[in-house]
Amino acid sequence: MTGKLPKAGTIEIAPSILSADFAHLADEIAQVEKSGIKMLHLDIMDGHFVPNISIGPVVIAKIRKCSNLFFDSHLMISEPQRYADDFIKAGVNNITFHIEVVPNPKDFIKKLHDSGISAGLCLNPETPVSKIEKYAHLADMILVMTVHPGFGGQSFIQEAAEKIKPIRQIVGPNIRIEVDGGIDAQTASIVTKLGADTLVAGNAIFGKPDRAQAIEAIRKACVSAAS
Repeated sequence: MTGKLPKAGTIEIAPSILSADFAHLADEIAQVEKSGIKMLHLDIMDGHFVPNISIGPVVIAKIRKCSNLFFDSHLMISEPQRYADDFIKAGVNNITFHIEVVPNPKDFIKKLHDSGISAGLCLNPETPVSKIEKYAHLADMILVMTVHPGFGGQSFIQEAAEKIKPIRQIVGPNIRIEVDGGIDAQTASIVTKLGADTLVAGNAIFGKPDRAQAIEAIRKACVSAAS
């Protein structure tokens, strides 16, 4: 397992297990791992901040035993500070939290760094870039939601994606910009041109019979757009 977030600027595809077959989760992860990905995206939902419930530290601890991938956890929960230690103990390498629910992002980012993991800062489609501007440079990654969080399979919101460009201007080249929501080979090209380098994809990967081929299609779209 590598505990370090891949260096910014390199295109990384992070399959979201929210769209995987949970009855065969270890096999699903093994399939995408063979494609050469470095990051696995873990959607954590509490039924309060978002209208859905997903997995918690117990499941993450189990899948950590069968994967050495970088665990990129996205805490779509109302009290990320309260549960951060549990997720860290379970084996996550990154915690991304929402600016909408943490009153003092600076202190929480420091706590995550002091705990030996990277920190991500997320904003919902309706949240303006100005909300993260003071704290963006402290994080290791900024996550731009291009759907309303809670469920997979939603349509890509172009207006939300447009926030990538000003965020890239704020953070410069050394902080990752991740995009989550409606990402496939077509939208991957759009967000890469805007400045994203980390793409979360669920249905576009786990909804396909050949996961490696699906990942490669997204990767090729990103490389083409970047060039």
